[in-house]
Amino acid sequence: MLTRPPRAVWDHLALVMQVGLTFAGSVLFCLFVGYWLGEWLGAKAVFITVFILLGIAGGGYTVYRQISEVDLEPEEDKVERNGDQE
Repeated sequence: MLTRPPRAVWDHLALVMQVGLTFAGSVLFCLFVGYWLGEWLGAKAVFITVFILLGIAGGGYTVYRQISEVDLEPEEDKVERNGDQE
């Protein structure tokens, strides 16, 4: 019979999905804005290129912030370390 993976596996999977969707959403949003501005102002290739680069930079920065906020140390290690300090 299959057993459920530990909670940490689901937490890490959720983080990976969040990071991927954040990055993809940022790039797609900027692509849409660049396309729309290019159609409106008549310089489609320039605006698409500039806004895709902005989307990659912004998405990368946001992903970096999300990952840096995560504490990947297991709870058991925290309890043991805190118990040793007393």
